[in-house]
Amino acid sequence: MCGRFTQAFSYADLHAYFSFFGQPLGNLEPRYSICPTQDIVVALADGPRTHRLERMRWGLVPTWWKKPLKELPSTFNARAETVAEKPTFRAAFRTRRCIIPATGTYEWQDRPDGKQPWYFTPAQGPVFLIAALWEEAAHPEHQGHVIRSATMVITDANTFVGQYHDRMPVLLTRETMQDWLSGEAGHELMKPAAGDLIKAHPVSRRLNNARVRDEETLVTPVAIQADLLG
Repeated sequence: MCGRFTQAFSYADLHAYFSFFGQPLGNLEPRYSICPTQDIVVALADGPRTHRLERMRWGLVPTWWKKPLKELPSTFNARAETVAEKPTFRAAFRTRRCIIPATGTYEWQDRPDGKQPWYFTPAQGPVFLIAALWEEAAHPEHQGHVIRSATMVITDANTFVGQYHDRMPVLLTRETMQDWLSGEAGHELMKPAAGDLIKAHPVSRRLNNARVRDEETLVTPVAIQADLLG
């Protein structure tokens, strides 16, 4: 699963992949410890060659969910193996695709001395293009206002990521992202990315606390003892 990630990009970084105009979201504040239920930046198709950026809740809220949001099961990740059939995600998989741009993701490695967070970043380019789904739902807690929400699609880890964790987000490329957004391709894209597209380094265990202060030092590499690697 991917339970924490970063969005520390600029509009120039996003323009490398998405053909949008202006700054519809205002200033893009860098974020280094995004947790489920928080707002994130997502990219949606706004035509065959143009896109729009929106802020959405990270954790998909199905249209039929009317119970309190705190009772909603974890929906910030959607498993590639079941996303087309699971009631929570199947409608969005058919018609509401999006991309979550991320400057990096975190995963935790089990080690003899505890859980060690690792930060995964693109080996090429400024951002990962994570396959995602979105939904909009009117929920009683929001007095009938529409909640727009999103989830990341995750798959088995490739050999590189598998050294640290058994799952990873589905990563798209410039060549595949339009096929994903349009719905022209699906299952064939939801596979582990090539290992040479990703690099990683260990970061502070302050991240083991989900309430850690969101600051750039969280992504700073730290030294760990090689003889304790699990």
